[in-house]
Amino acid sequence: MTDDTSSSAAASPPRAVASLSDGEWHRLHPLTPLLRGGLVLVIVGGILIANLRERLVEVLVPWLSPDWSGPAPEDPIDYVLSHNLVAIALLVVIGVLALLVVVFSLSWRFHTFRITGEDVEVRSGVVFRTHRRAPLDRVQGVNLTRPFIARLVGLAKLEVVGAGNDGNVKLEYLATARAEEVRADILRLASGRRLAQKQAAAPETRTAAVSAGITGLIAGPEAPVDEPESVVHIPVGRLVASNALSGTTIVLLVAIAAIITGAVTTTGWLLFVILPTIIGFGAFWVRTVTRSLRYSIAPTPSGVRITYGLLTTVTEIIPPGRIHAVEVRQPLMWRPFGWWSIRINRMSGRSSSDGSNDQFGTVLPVGDRADVARVLGLVLPGIADAEGELIFDQGALGPTSDDPYTNTPRRARLLRPLSWQRNGYVLGEGALLLRRGRIWRSLAILPLARLQSIGISQGPLARSLRLANIRAHTVVGRVSGSLRALDRDGALDLFAKTEAAALVAAASDHSHRWAGDA
Repeated sequence: MTDDTSSSAAASPPRAVASLSDGEWHRLHPLTPLLRGGLVLVIVGGILIANLRERLVEVLVPWLSPDWSGPAPEDPIDYVLSHNLVAIALLVVIGVLALLVVVFSLSWRFHTFRITGEDVEVRSGVVFRTHRRAPLDRVQGVNLTRPFIARLVGLAKLEVVGAGNDGNVKLEYLATARAEEVRADILRLASGRRLAQKQAAAPETRTAAVSAGITGLIAGPEAPVDEPESVVHIPVGRLVASNALSGTTIVLLVAIAAIITGAVTTTGWLLFVILPTIIGFGAFWVRTVTRSLRYSIAPTPSGVRITYGLLTTVTEIIPPGRIHAVEVRQPLMWRPFGWWSIRINRMSGRSSSDGSNDQFGTVLPVGDRADVARVLGLVLPGIADAEGELIFDQGALGPTSDDPYTNTPRRARLLRPLSWQRNGYVLGEGALLLRRGRIWRSLAILPLARLQSIGISQGPLARSLRLANIRAHTVVGRVSGSLRALDRDGALDLFAKTEAAALVAAASDHSHRWAGDA
Protein backbone atom coordinates (compact mmCIF):
# COMPACT_ATOMS: atom_id res chain seq x y z
CA MET A 1 0.00 0.00 0.00
CA THR A 2 1.36 3.41 -0.90
CA ASP A 3 1.42 6.28 1.56
CA ASP A 4 -1.75 7.94 0.33
CA THR A 5 -3.92 5.18 -1.04
CA SER A 6 -5.82 2.26 0.39
CA SER A 7 -4.74 -1.33 -0.10
CA SER A 8 -7.42 -1.90 -2.72
CA ALA A 9 -6.24 1.08 -4.75
CA ALA A 10 -2.64 -0.11 -4.53
CA ALA A 11 -3.54 -3.57 -5.77
CA SER A 12 -5.54 -2.28 -8.72
CA PRO A 13 -3.84 -1.68 -12.07
CA PRO A 14 -2.87 1.87 -13.09
CA ARG A 15 -5.86 3.94 -14.06
CA ALA A 16 -6.24 6.37 -16.92
CA VAL A 17 -6.52 9.31 -14.54
CA ALA A 18 -4.51 10.46 -11.54
CA SER A 19 -4.51 7.77 -8.85
CA LEU A 20 -6.09 10.01 -6.20
CA SER A 21 -8.69 11.59 -8.51
CA ASP A 22 -10.36 8.47 -9.82
CA GLY A 23 -13.60 8.70 -7.83
CA GLU A 24 -12.52 5.99 -5.36
CA TRP A 25 -12.04 6.43 -1.62
CA HIS A 26 -8.42 6.90 -0.52
CA ARG A 27 -6.62 7.38 2.77
CA LEU A 28 -4.30 10.22 3.67
CA HIS A 29 -0.61 9.87 4.48
CA PRO A 30 0.05 7.52 7.45
CA LEU A 31 1.83 10.33 9.34
CA THR A 32 -1.33 12.43 9.30
CA PRO A 33 -2.53 11.44 12.82
CA LEU A 34 0.89 12.24 14.29
CA LEU A 35 1.03 15.69 12.70
CA ARG A 36 -2.60 16.51 13.48
CA GLY A 37 -2.24 15.21 17.04
CA GLY A 38 1.01 17.05 17.61
CA LEU A 39 -0.73 19.58 19.87
CA VAL A 40 -1.78 16.80 22.24
CA LEU A 41 1.79 15.54 22.43
CA VAL A 42 3.05 19.07 23.11
CA ILE A 43 0.55 19.44 25.97
CA VAL A 44 1.57 16.09 27.46
CA GLY A 45 5.24 17.03 27.16
CA GLY A 46 4.54 20.36 28.86
CA ILE A 47 2.84 18.62 31.77
CA LEU A 48 5.81 16.25 32.18
CA ILE A 49 8.32 19.08 32.04
CA ALA A 50 6.33 21.12 34.55
CA ASN A 51 6.30 18.19 36.99
CA LEU A 52 9.95 17.27 36.47
CA ARG A 53 11.43 20.74 36.15
CA GLU A 54 13.60 20.51 39.31
CA ARG A 55 15.13 17.20 38.22
CA LEU A 56 15.67 18.47 34.67
CA VAL A 57 17.43 21.57 35.99
CA GLU A 58 19.57 19.43 38.27
CA VAL A 59 20.61 17.11 35.41
CA LEU A 60 21.01 19.61 32.56
CA VAL A 61 22.22 22.77 34.32
CA PRO A 62 23.26 21.74 37.83
CA TRP A 63 24.84 25.15 38.57
CA LEU A 64 21.38 26.72 38.32
CA SER A 65 19.68 24.22 40.61
CA PRO A 66 18.34 25.84 43.81
CA ASP A 67 20.14 25.30 47.10
CA TRP A 68 17.33 24.06 49.33
CA SER A 69 17.77 24.97 53.01
CA GLY A 70 15.20 22.38 54.01
CA PRO A 71 14.11 19.07 52.49
CA ALA A 72 13.93 19.25 48.69
CA PRO A 73 10.49 18.85 47.13
CA GLU A 74 9.76 15.34 45.92
CA ASP A 75 9.11 14.98 42.19
CA PRO A 76 7.16 12.10 40.54
CA ILE A 77 10.34 10.12 39.79
CA ASP A 78 11.42 10.24 43.43
CA TYR A 79 7.96 9.09 44.46
CA VAL A 80 8.03 6.14 42.03
CA LEU A 81 11.52 5.07 43.14
CA SER A 82 10.86 5.44 46.87
CA HIS A 83 7.64 3.43 46.72
CA ASN A 84 9.01 0.72 44.40
CA LEU A 85 6.49 1.45 41.64
CA VAL A 86 8.88 1.24 38.68
CA ALA A 87 7.15 -1.75 37.07
CA ILE A 88 3.71 -0.19 37.41
CA ALA A 89 4.97 3.12 36.00
CA LEU A 90 6.48 1.34 32.98
CA LEU A 91 3.24 -0.54 32.38
CA VAL A 92 1.29 2.73 32.55
CA VAL A 93 3.64 4.38 30.05
CA ILE A 94 3.46 1.39 27.70
CA GLY A 95 -0.33 1.34 28.01
CA VAL A 96 -0.61 5.03 27.20
CA LEU A 97 1.67 4.66 24.18
CA ALA A 98 -0.31 1.64 22.96
CA LEU A 99 -3.56 3.55 23.39
CA LEU A 100 -2.15 6.47 21.37
CA VAL A 101 -1.06 4.09 18.61
CA VAL A 102 -4.52 2.52 18.47
CA VAL A 103 -6.29 5.88 18.47
CA PHE A 104 -4.01 7.28 15.78
CA SER A 105 -4.38 4.13 13.67
CA LEU A 106 -8.18 4.15 13.87
CA SER A 107 -8.25 7.87 13.13
CA TRP A 108 -6.15 7.30 10.00
CA ARG A 109 -8.15 4.29 8.79
CA PHE A 110 -11.50 6.08 9.15
CA HIS A 111 -10.29 9.33 7.54
CA THR A 112 -10.80 8.93 3.78
CA PHE A 113 -11.46 11.16 0.80
CA ARG A 114 -12.43 10.92 -2.83
CA ILE A 115 -12.55 13.22 -5.83
CA THR A 116 -15.30 12.77 -8.38
CA GLY A 117 -16.32 14.79 -11.39
CA GLU A 118 -18.70 16.84 -9.22
CA ASP A 119 -17.36 16.94 -5.62
CA VAL A 120 -14.45 16.62 -3.23
CA GLU A 121 -15.63 14.52 -0.27
CA VAL A 122 -14.01 13.75 3.09
CA ARG A 123 -15.22 11.25 5.69
CA SER A 124 -13.70 11.21 9.18
CA GLY A 125 -14.40 10.19 12.76
CA VAL A 126 -14.45 6.87 14.59
CA VAL A 127 -17.33 7.30 17.05
CA PHE A 128 -18.95 10.41 15.61
CA ARG A 129 -18.75 10.27 11.82
CA THR A 130 -18.65 13.39 9.62
CA HIS A 131 -19.03 13.66 5.87
CA ARG A 132 -18.04 16.94 4.17
CA ARG A 133 -18.54 17.73 0.50
CA ALA A 134 -17.28 20.63 -1.65
CA PRO A 135 -19.00 20.94 -5.06
CA LEU A 136 -16.37 21.55 -7.72
CA ASP A 137 -18.46 24.15 -9.54
CA ARG A 138 -18.36 26.31 -6.39
CA VAL A 139 -14.64 26.02 -5.65
CA GLN A 140 -13.22 29.47 -4.81
CA GLY A 141 -9.59 28.43 -4.58
CA VAL A 142 -7.25 25.68 -3.45
CA ASN A 143 -4.68 26.26 -0.68
CA LEU A 144 -1.52 24.21 -0.26
CA THR A 145 0.06 24.78 3.15
CA ARG A 146 3.37 23.33 4.30
CA PRO A 147 3.92 23.85 8.04
CA PHE A 148 7.50 23.79 9.25
CA ILE A 149 7.45 20.26 10.69
CA ALA A 150 5.51 18.88 7.71
CA ARG A 151 8.07 20.36 5.32
CA LEU A 152 10.83 18.38 7.04
CA VAL A 153 9.13 15.10 6.12
CA GLY A 154 7.93 16.23 2.68
CA LEU A 155 4.22 16.59 3.49
CA ALA A 156 1.62 19.29 2.82
CA LYS A 157 -2.04 19.87 3.55
CA LEU A 158 -4.57 20.79 0.90
CA GLU A 159 -7.63 22.94 1.56
CA VAL A 160 -10.41 23.26 -0.99
CA VAL A 161 -12.03 26.67 -0.45
CA GLY A 162 -15.82 26.42 -0.66
CA ALA A 163 -18.41 29.11 -1.27
CA GLY A 164 -20.28 28.87 2.04
CA ASN A 165 -19.49 29.74 5.62
CA ASP A 166 -17.27 27.04 7.11
CA GLY A 167 -17.53 25.24 3.78
CA ASN A 168 -13.88 24.32 3.25
CA VAL A 169 -12.73 20.72 2.84
CA LYS A 170 -9.26 19.84 4.09
CA LEU A 171 -6.95 17.03 3.03
CA GLU A 172 -4.21 16.90 5.61
CA TYR A 173 -1.68 15.47 5.02
CA LEU A 174 -0.45 14.28 1.62
CA ALA A 175 3.01 13.96 0.12
CA THR A 176 3.84 17.32 -1.45
CA ALA A 177 4.07 15.90 -4.98
CA ARG A 178 0.71 14.15 -4.54
CA ALA A 179 -0.86 17.31 -3.13
CA GLU A 180 0.27 19.24 -6.21
CA GLU A 181 -1.24 16.58 -8.48
CA VAL A 182 -4.54 16.55 -6.58
CA ARG A 183 -4.74 20.35 -6.66
CA ALA A 184 -4.17 20.39 -10.42
CA ASP A 185 -6.91 17.78 -10.90
CA ILE A 186 -9.39 19.67 -8.71
CA LEU A 187 -8.82 22.91 -10.59
CA ARG A 188 -9.03 21.14 -13.93
CA LEU A 189 -12.38 19.60 -13.00
CA ALA A 190 -13.64 22.89 -11.55
CA SER A 191 -12.81 24.66 -14.81
CA GLY A 192 -15.25 22.48 -16.71
CA ARG A 193 -12.65 20.19 -18.23
CA ARG A 194 -12.23 16.51 -17.70
CA LEU A 195 -9.06 14.78 -16.63
CA ALA A 196 -6.73 13.73 -19.41
CA GLN A 197 -7.41 10.24 -20.70
CA LYS A 198 -3.75 9.31 -20.52
CA GLN A 199 -2.43 10.64 -17.25
CA ALA A 200 -0.30 8.08 -15.49
CA ALA A 201 -0.19 8.34 -11.73
CA ALA A 202 3.27 9.37 -10.58
CA PRO A 203 4.66 6.89 -8.00
CA GLU A 204 5.19 8.35 -4.58
CA THR A 205 8.80 8.37 -3.45
CA ARG A 206 9.38 7.99 0.26
CA THR A 207 13.15 7.95 0.16
CA ALA A 208 15.07 11.11 1.03
CA ALA A 209 11.87 12.88 2.10
CA VAL A 210 13.59 14.48 5.08
CA SER A 211 16.61 15.61 3.09
CA ALA A 212 14.33 17.03 0.41
CA GLY A 213 12.35 18.89 3.05
CA ILE A 214 15.50 20.37 4.56
CA THR A 215 16.70 21.37 1.10
CA GLY A 216 13.37 23.11 0.53
CA LEU A 217 13.83 25.16 3.70
CA ILE A 218 17.05 26.56 2.24
CA ALA A 219 16.22 26.76 -1.45
CA GLY A 220 12.66 27.95 -1.06
CA PRO A 221 9.14 26.56 -1.47
CA GLU A 222 8.28 23.82 -3.88
CA ALA A 223 8.89 24.77 -7.52
CA PRO A 224 6.02 23.62 -9.74
CA VAL A 225 6.96 22.32 -13.15
CA ASP A 226 6.46 24.75 -16.04
CA GLU A 227 5.23 27.45 -13.64
CA PRO A 228 5.84 31.07 -14.72
CA GLU A 229 8.14 33.20 -12.63
CA SER A 230 6.62 35.65 -10.15
CA VAL A 231 5.71 38.97 -11.74
CA VAL A 232 6.64 40.83 -8.54
CA HIS A 233 9.81 40.63 -6.46
CA ILE A 234 9.74 42.46 -3.11
CA PRO A 235 13.16 43.33 -1.60
CA VAL A 236 13.47 42.34 2.05
CA GLY A 237 14.50 45.88 3.01
CA ARG A 238 11.35 47.32 1.45
CA LEU A 239 9.19 44.76 3.24
CA VAL A 240 10.72 45.53 6.64
CA ALA A 241 10.58 49.29 6.08
CA SER A 242 6.95 49.19 4.94
CA ASN A 243 5.94 47.37 8.13
CA ALA A 244 7.95 49.80 10.26
CA LEU A 245 6.21 52.75 8.57
CA SER A 246 2.71 51.35 8.87
CA GLY A 247 0.18 53.27 10.93
CA THR A 248 -0.35 50.37 13.34
CA THR A 249 3.36 50.15 14.13
CA ILE A 250 3.69 53.88 14.75
CA VAL A 251 0.63 54.03 17.03
CA LEU A 252 1.79 51.03 19.07
CA LEU A 253 5.34 52.37 19.40
CA VAL A 254 4.03 55.73 20.61
CA ALA A 255 1.76 53.98 23.13
CA ILE A 256 4.63 51.79 24.41
CA ALA A 257 6.93 54.83 24.71
CA ALA A 258 4.28 56.67 26.71
CA ILE A 259 3.78 53.71 29.04
CA ILE A 260 7.52 53.28 29.58
CA THR A 261 7.90 56.99 30.30
CA GLY A 262 5.09 56.83 32.80
CA ALA A 263 6.61 53.76 34.44
CA VAL A 264 10.03 55.41 34.81
CA THR A 265 8.60 58.62 36.24
CA THR A 266 6.09 56.94 38.57
CA THR A 267 6.67 53.31 39.51
CA GLY A 268 8.86 50.64 37.96
CA TRP A 269 6.30 47.91 38.58
CA LEU A 270 4.35 49.18 35.60
CA LEU A 271 7.10 47.83 33.34
CA PHE A 272 6.36 44.28 34.47
CA VAL A 273 2.70 44.84 33.65
CA ILE A 274 3.36 46.03 30.08
CA LEU A 275 6.21 43.60 29.33
CA PRO A 276 3.84 40.89 27.96
CA THR A 277 2.26 43.53 25.71
CA ILE A 278 5.66 44.56 24.35
CA ILE A 279 6.64 40.94 23.75
CA GLY A 280 3.33 40.24 22.05
CA PHE A 281 3.72 43.26 19.79
CA GLY A 282 7.25 42.21 18.88
CA ALA A 283 6.09 38.70 18.01
CA PHE A 284 3.22 40.09 15.92
CA TRP A 285 5.57 42.43 14.05
CA VAL A 286 8.09 39.68 13.31
CA ARG A 287 5.30 37.32 12.18
CA THR A 288 3.93 40.02 9.87
CA VAL A 289 7.33 40.31 8.19
CA THR A 290 8.17 36.60 8.00
CA ARG A 291 4.77 35.59 6.60
CA SER A 292 5.34 37.96 3.66
CA LEU A 293 8.82 36.65 2.86
CA ARG A 294 9.23 34.52 -0.26
CA TYR A 295 6.17 36.25 -1.64
CA SER A 296 5.38 35.47 -5.25
CA ILE A 297 2.41 35.92 -7.56
CA ALA A 298 2.17 34.45 -11.04
CA PRO A 299 -0.42 33.51 -13.65
CA THR A 300 -1.29 29.87 -14.26
CA PRO A 301 -3.78 28.18 -16.60
CA SER A 302 -6.04 27.62 -13.57
CA GLY A 303 -5.85 31.12 -12.07
CA VAL A 304 -3.58 33.36 -10.03
CA ARG A 305 -1.01 31.56 -7.89
CA ILE A 306 0.05 33.35 -4.68
CA THR A 307 2.77 32.04 -2.36
CA TYR A 308 4.28 33.42 0.82
CA GLY A 309 5.85 32.35 4.10
CA LEU A 310 9.35 31.74 5.47
CA LEU A 311 8.94 28.74 7.77
CA THR A 312 5.35 27.76 6.95
CA THR A 313 4.76 28.23 3.23
CA VAL A 314 1.22 28.82 1.99
CA THR A 315 0.22 28.67 -1.66
CA GLU A 316 -3.18 29.29 -3.17
CA ILE A 317 -4.50 29.27 -6.70
CA ILE A 318 -7.50 31.58 -7.10
CA PRO A 319 -9.49 30.57 -10.21
CA PRO A 320 -10.88 33.24 -12.56
CA GLY A 321 -14.03 35.04 -11.45
CA ARG A 322 -13.49 34.44 -7.72
CA ILE A 323 -12.30 37.94 -6.81
CA HIS A 324 -15.24 40.17 -5.83
CA ALA A 325 -13.49 43.46 -5.00
CA VAL A 326 -10.00 44.97 -5.23
CA GLU A 327 -8.56 47.95 -3.38
CA VAL A 328 -5.36 49.85 -4.15
CA ARG A 329 -4.28 51.78 -1.07
CA GLN A 330 -1.38 53.93 0.13
CA PRO A 331 -0.70 54.87 3.78
CA LEU A 332 0.62 58.36 4.43
CA MET A 333 4.14 57.23 5.40
CA TRP A 334 4.52 55.26 2.15
CA ARG A 335 3.82 58.25 -0.10
CA PRO A 336 7.44 59.56 -0.33
CA PHE A 337 8.57 56.13 -1.54
CA GLY A 338 5.72 55.57 -4.00
CA TRP A 339 4.66 52.31 -2.33
CA TRP A 340 1.20 50.78 -2.59
CA SER A 341 -0.59 47.64 -1.41
CA ILE A 342 -3.49 45.70 -2.93
CA ARG A 343 -6.25 43.97 -0.99
CA ILE A 344 -9.11 41.84 -2.26
CA ASN A 345 -12.46 40.45 -1.17
CA ARG A 346 -12.98 36.79 -1.89
CA MET A 347 -14.87 33.89 -0.35
CA SER A 348 -12.60 32.20 2.16
CA GLY A 349 -14.95 29.37 3.10
CA ARG A 350 -13.95 29.76 6.76
CA SER A 351 -16.06 30.56 9.77
CA SER A 352 -15.95 34.11 11.13
CA SER A 353 -14.24 32.84 14.31
CA ASP A 354 -11.29 31.45 12.37
CA GLY A 355 -8.24 33.63 13.01
CA SER A 356 -6.84 32.89 9.54
CA ASN A 357 -10.10 33.80 7.83
CA ASP A 358 -8.51 36.55 5.78
CA GLN A 359 -5.00 35.22 5.25
CA PHE A 360 -5.13 36.01 1.53
CA GLY A 361 -6.82 39.39 1.92
CA THR A 362 -3.61 41.09 0.79
CA VAL A 363 -2.33 40.00 -2.63
CA LEU A 364 0.43 42.65 -2.78
CA PRO A 365 2.01 43.53 0.62
CA VAL A 366 4.02 46.45 -0.78
CA GLY A 367 5.03 47.45 -4.29
CA ASP A 368 5.67 50.36 -6.61
CA ARG A 369 3.49 51.52 -9.48
CA ALA A 370 4.85 48.90 -11.89
CA ASP A 371 4.12 46.14 -9.36
CA VAL A 372 0.56 47.42 -8.91
CA ALA A 373 0.00 47.35 -12.68
CA ARG A 374 1.27 43.76 -12.94
CA VAL A 375 -0.85 42.48 -10.04
CA LEU A 376 -3.99 44.25 -11.25
CA GLY A 377 -3.43 42.69 -14.66
CA LEU A 378 -3.56 39.27 -12.98
CA VAL A 379 -6.47 39.72 -10.57
CA LEU A 380 -8.58 41.90 -12.91
CA PRO A 381 -7.69 40.81 -16.44
CA GLY A 382 -9.51 42.87 -19.02
CA ILE A 383 -10.70 45.48 -16.53
CA ALA A 384 -7.16 46.59 -15.69
CA ASP A 385 -6.30 46.86 -19.39
CA ALA A 386 -9.47 48.75 -20.35
CA GLU A 387 -9.52 51.09 -17.35
CA GLY A 388 -5.78 51.57 -16.77
CA GLU A 389 -5.81 55.38 -16.70
CA LEU A 390 -9.02 55.53 -14.67
CA ILE A 391 -7.54 53.18 -12.10
CA PHE A 392 -4.14 54.70 -11.40
CA ASP A 393 -3.53 58.17 -12.84
CA GLN A 394 -7.04 59.52 -12.33
CA GLY A 395 -8.08 57.16 -9.54
CA ALA A 396 -5.31 56.18 -7.11
CA LEU A 397 -3.27 59.36 -7.76
CA GLY A 398 -6.14 61.68 -8.70
CA PRO A 399 -7.89 63.96 -8.99
CA THR A 400 -6.47 65.37 -12.22
CA SER A 401 -7.36 68.57 -14.06
CA ASP A 402 -9.72 66.66 -16.36
CA ASP A 403 -11.11 64.48 -13.58
CA PRO A 404 -13.72 61.99 -14.89
CA TYR A 405 -14.81 61.10 -11.34
CA THR A 406 -17.96 62.60 -9.84
CA ASN A 407 -16.80 64.04 -6.52
CA THR A 408 -18.46 65.00 -3.26
CA PRO A 409 -20.16 68.39 -3.76
CA ARG A 410 -18.78 71.51 -2.11
CA ARG A 411 -21.76 71.81 0.24
CA ALA A 412 -20.63 68.55 1.92
CA ARG A 413 -17.15 69.84 2.84
CA LEU A 414 -18.20 70.13 6.50
CA LEU A 415 -18.77 66.37 6.55
CA ARG A 416 -15.57 65.61 4.60
CA PRO A 417 -13.29 68.60 5.31
CA LEU A 418 -10.10 66.95 4.01
CA SER A 419 -11.27 64.55 1.36
CA TRP A 420 -14.36 66.13 -0.22
CA GLN A 421 -12.41 67.14 -3.35
CA ARG A 422 -11.03 63.61 -3.76
CA ASN A 423 -13.95 61.37 -2.78
CA GLY A 424 -15.66 60.32 -5.99
CA TYR A 425 -16.93 57.57 -8.25
CA VAL A 426 -17.00 56.57 -11.87
CA LEU A 427 -18.82 53.71 -13.60
CA GLY A 428 -16.42 52.07 -16.03
CA GLU A 429 -17.05 49.47 -18.68
CA GLY A 430 -16.62 46.50 -16.39
CA ALA A 431 -16.30 47.89 -12.86
CA LEU A 432 -17.50 50.52 -10.42
CA LEU A 433 -14.58 52.60 -9.11
CA LEU A 434 -14.77 54.36 -5.74
CA ARG A 435 -12.01 56.85 -4.84
CA ARG A 436 -11.59 57.75 -1.18
CA GLY A 437 -9.31 59.56 1.26
CA ARG A 438 -6.67 62.28 0.99
CA ILE A 439 -4.30 61.30 3.81
CA TRP A 440 -4.76 57.55 3.35
CA ARG A 441 -5.45 57.14 -0.35
CA SER A 442 -7.53 54.23 -1.56
CA LEU A 443 -9.34 53.16 -4.70
CA ALA A 444 -11.92 50.37 -4.61
CA ILE A 445 -12.52 48.47 -7.86
CA LEU A 446 -15.76 46.47 -7.86
CA PRO A 447 -16.27 44.19 -10.90
CA LEU A 448 -19.87 44.56 -12.05
CA ALA A 449 -20.23 40.82 -12.74
CA ARG A 450 -19.48 40.09 -9.06
CA LEU A 451 -21.76 42.71 -7.47
CA GLN A 452 -24.47 41.17 -5.30
CA SER A 453 -26.53 44.35 -4.87
CA ILE A 454 -26.26 48.10 -4.54
CA GLY A 455 -27.98 50.28 -1.95
CA ILE A 456 -28.56 53.97 -1.36
CA SER A 457 -29.20 55.55 2.04
CA GLN A 458 -29.83 59.02 3.45
CA GLY A 459 -29.88 60.28 7.02
CA PRO A 460 -31.52 63.46 8.38
CA LEU A 461 -28.41 65.62 7.97
CA ALA A 462 -27.69 64.25 4.49
CA ARG A 463 -31.34 64.84 3.54
CA SER A 464 -31.12 68.48 4.57
CA LEU A 465 -27.97 68.94 2.45
CA ARG A 466 -29.40 66.94 -0.49
CA LEU A 467 -26.73 64.25 -0.03
CA ALA A 468 -26.85 60.44 -0.10
CA ASN A 469 -24.62 57.45 0.55
CA ILE A 470 -23.92 54.60 -1.87
CA ARG A 471 -22.94 51.07 -0.85
CA ALA A 472 -22.11 48.32 -3.33
CA HIS A 473 -22.46 44.92 -1.66
CA THR A 474 -19.91 42.16 -2.26
CA VAL A 475 -18.73 39.24 -0.14
CA VAL A 476 -17.46 40.26 3.29
CA GLY A 477 -13.83 41.34 3.27
CA ARG A 478 -11.37 44.13 3.86
CA VAL A 479 -12.48 46.15 0.83
CA SER A 480 -15.41 48.45 1.53
CA GLY A 481 -17.93 49.24 -1.20
CA SER A 482 -19.35 52.35 0.47
CA LEU A 483 -18.96 56.00 -0.49
CA ARG A 484 -20.60 58.72 1.58
CA ALA A 485 -21.63 62.37 1.16
CA LEU A 486 -22.53 62.23 -2.54
CA ASP A 487 -24.91 64.49 -4.38
CA ARG A 488 -28.41 62.99 -4.04
CA ASP A 489 -29.33 63.21 -7.71
CA GLY A 490 -25.95 61.86 -8.79
CA ALA A 491 -26.28 58.97 -6.34
CA LEU A 492 -29.71 58.08 -7.71
CA ASP A 493 -28.36 58.16 -11.25
CA LEU A 494 -25.40 55.96 -10.26
CA PHE A 495 -27.78 53.55 -8.52
CA ALA A 496 -29.87 53.06 -11.67
CA LYS A 497 -26.93 52.82 -14.07
CA THR A 498 -24.97 50.40 -11.85
CA GLU A 499 -28.01 48.16 -11.46
CA ALA A 500 -28.50 47.91 -15.22
CA ALA A 501 -24.80 47.45 -15.95
CA ALA A 502 -24.42 44.75 -13.27
CA LEU A 503 -27.30 42.73 -14.74
CA VAL A 504 -25.75 42.85 -18.21
CA ALA A 505 -22.29 41.97 -16.90
CA ALA A 506 -23.57 39.03 -14.84
CA ALA A 507 -25.54 37.65 -17.78
CA SER A 508 -22.49 37.69 -20.04
CA ASP A 509 -19.99 36.41 -17.47
CA HIS A 510 -18.73 32.87 -18.09
CA SER A 511 -15.75 32.80 -15.73
CA HIS A 512 -17.55 30.42 -13.35
CA ARG A 513 -16.54 27.47 -15.53
CA TRP A 514 -13.60 29.05 -17.29
CA ALA A 515 -12.77 26.19 -19.67
CA GLY A 516 -14.87 23.87 -21.80
CA ASP A 517 -14.65 20.09 -21.79
CA ALA A 518 -11.45 18.79 -23.27
